[in-house]
Amino acid sequence: MDVLCFGIARDLTGHRSVSIDSDDIHTVADLRKALDTSFPELGRLSVYMIAVNESYALDSDQVKEGDEIAIIPPVSGG
Repeated sequence: MDVLCFGIARDLTGHRSVSIDSDDIHTVADLRKALDTSFPELGRLSVYMIAVNESYALDSDQVKEGDEIAIIPPVSGG
């Protein structure tokens, strides 16, 4: 499963996108756990959102191979 990384998530992982083994991933919560295990540096973020097919997703939402998935870090601006 490919996951796009934006903003500081790209800096923390060192990649524009990362691949995660999708065998045990059925929900966004499963994906978040796999990301945190594979990329512990994401723990430096207090929180980050996951978008699935261009919509913010809840941890209970289903994910499947072929979905467009992205890590959306917190943003601030002025």
